[in-house]
Amino acid sequence: MFNFSPSNEQEELLARARKIMEEDVYPAEQHIIPGQGLPKEYLKPLQQKVKDQNLWAAHLPEEAGGLGLGAVFLGLLNEILGTSPIGPRVFGTAAPDTGNMEILLNAATAEQKKSYLDPLINDDIRSCFALTEKEVSGADPTGIETTAVKDGDDYIINGEKWFISNAGLSTFTIVMAVTNPEAPRHEQASMFIVDMDNPGLERVRDIGVMGDYSEGGHWELKFNNCRVHKRSMLGNPGEGFKLAQKRLGPGRITHAMRWLGVMNRSFDLMVNYALKRKTRGTPLSEFQSIQNFVADSAAEIQSARLLTLHAAWKMDQGEDARKEISLIKFHGAKIINDVINRAIQVHGALGYSKDTPLESFYRESRAAHIYDGPDEVHRMVVAKRIFKEYKKKAEAVQV
Repeated sequence: MFNFSPSNEQEELLARARKIMEEDVYPAEQHIIPGQGLPKEYLKPLQQKVKDQNLWAAHLPEEAGGLGLGAVFLGLLNEILGTSPIGPRVFGTAAPDTGNMEILLNAATAEQKKSYLDPLINDDIRSCFALTEKEVSGADPTGIETTAVKDGDDYIINGEKWFISNAGLSTFTIVMAVTNPEAPRHEQASMFIVDMDNPGLERVRDIGVMGDYSEGGHWELKFNNCRVHKRSMLGNPGEGFKLAQKRLGPGRITHAMRWLGVMNRSFDLMVNYALKRKTRGTPLSEFQSIQNFVADSAAEIQSARLLTLHAAWKMDQGEDARKEISLIKFHGAKIINDVINRAIQVHGALGYSKDTPLESFYRESRAAHIYDGPDEVHRMVVAKRIFKEYKKKAEAVQV
């Protein structure tokens, strides 16, 4: 039996989060600087309030300073935080830092945790994840061409990365590079921690993209004979993709959780505006086309929510949720775009303006079809797993 209901303790935490969002976070949105986020003079007091309310870094286990309440609770919380572009940052659950924290928790040495994980959790420093490359399909990262060649006690990294989110604000990056090109495809790459002030790391340019809310930009980076000590490696040689899976799966479901918040806020704006806005003396809510917008959005949001919570529930049970995560990745990406589009249409010119967050939501949400695996790849993953399951059933019957 599936159960997505929060416990009494969790409900109290969620209520605290809603209160902070409504009273503090929404009003602070007016201070957002495109590409930089919320200035520290506004951000830090809000983060301290979250810490005081025991809501900080909820995605982490208790021993790492988080809440350790499981994926379903994280989904319910991110549904609240996702209603604002700065919500995750205020609550210490912003990407790409969250994914890097998970990698460091799983693979970092005690020395690496002290130098990088602890200050990252406390938001004293920021980070980025350097995987994507210009000449290599992002849908197949096993083809990366960046190399890390051993030289005594060091590795020398050469290659180019691009669309590296948050590189403009980062103290360090986690880099994927090929260390053994002769190994099986998924065992060729390793991960390294590289300080952003390393003389062999060049910030080439911040690539302009759709949307205003992304912090730290999306950078093109070059590694020019970038020398790092062997102690900079995370885990063992050849474990890069194994570690990446620990990051990408939870990262994808967290995206889907936050999308629910964007959907819900857009839905609220649409319904409230339809109730008060009149045309020819009649509220928009009385027109069938608007009623269809609202009904379709309500059904689709609920479907995305239940699929997301089901995937989270499977993760909490220790079950393989890769099919479910891929399912919500492409399904949720469509719904978030459709709901925002309808909300803008109901608002008319107002929705197209910057007087509501809808136009920015719309530009930001387009990337949901692309990042962390394009829709087409996730559809393929779902279909292949379904065929595999049916084939296995058929073979069992024949036996």
